[in-house]
Amino acid sequence: MLFAARYSQQGWVCPVQFHYVAPSFWAWKGGEERLKRLSEFVDHVFCILPFEEEVCKSNGLAATFVGHPILEDLLELNLGKVASTNEWKVQGNCEDFRSIYGVPSGATVVSLLPGSRLQEVTRMIPIFSNTMEMLKGSFSELTTVIHVAPNQHVENYLNGVVHEWPVSVILIPGGSPQLKYNAFSASRVALCTSGTVALELQLARLPCVVAYRAHFLTEWLIRYKAKIPYISLPNIFLESAIIPEALFQACTPPKLASLLMGLIQREELREEQIVAAEKVIGFLRPSERSISNLAKQDLRWRFSEYTPSMIAASTILSYVKL
Repeated sequence: MLFAARYSQQGWVCPVQFHYVAPSFWAWKGGEERLKRLSEFVDHVFCILPFEEEVCKSNGLAATFVGHPILEDLLELNLGKVASTNEWKVQGNCEDFRSIYGVPSGATVVSLLPGSRLQEVTRMIPIFSNTMEMLKGSFSELTTVIHVAPNQHVENYLNGVVHEWPVSVILIPGGSPQLKYNAFSASRVALCTSGTVALELQLARLPCVVAYRAHFLTEWLIRYKAKIPYISLPNIFLESAIIPEALFQACTPPKLASLLMGLIQREELREEQIVAAEKVIGFLRPSERSISNLAKQDLRWRFSEYTPSMIAASTILSYVKL
């Protein structure tokens, strides 16, 4: 929750309450009821998905679509040099990554993103490990890159389990966007636990498979309460299973190995995801109206500076000036 205060001729008045990131009302049955309750104590919602703004407004909540936070990484890594739609991507340095970590030139590299919380990592890593065990016989050299979330418990767990990893493995620490995208650039495909990482892979134009397992009660709740057929945001945006999803009981090593082999071997499947990624990233960009409103306030800013955080900050300042 963010707070600001209006200033008038009578001095400072009651604080204005902002909510950054709208609740995922669109994913759940009865989700819009949460918005009505939110309107009782929130003045303005910053939305990170394009279809949220209008629904918030229709439920009595002032809202602004500011764009998705992953675009901050894009503009930082590209040094603000983004001019057109097809440039909204991050190209890592494949050769640097392979050289630094000693990856053979002929090796097939698979990025693994098992999650950020210890509970989900401990649930997904055995599945990922068995999947790699099933794949290793199909390649002369198979290397996995495990992206480690900046969480000490996760780091300790992964450092312990990789000693029994079935193929060559590289652990890279979280917290460095440049290293992460270099690893993506060096990878053929990725296998990830459902989450924001699916969007990061879209920025990198790296084809992927999305996996998800949870406690059986959580899985039951999702089946009962969810009103959308997909779990990954790219598929939700496109209303199509462009990215293969292996969920719940279907999230098994044989299933994941089959999906990954298909993606590795079939150029048309990888190309389909790469082409779709441009559309997905287009959904995440700040709206032209938000950018236009910001430009009117300060014409010195460049297009590349219209980041989600900058648009949110500008909206807050506009309240303060009222």
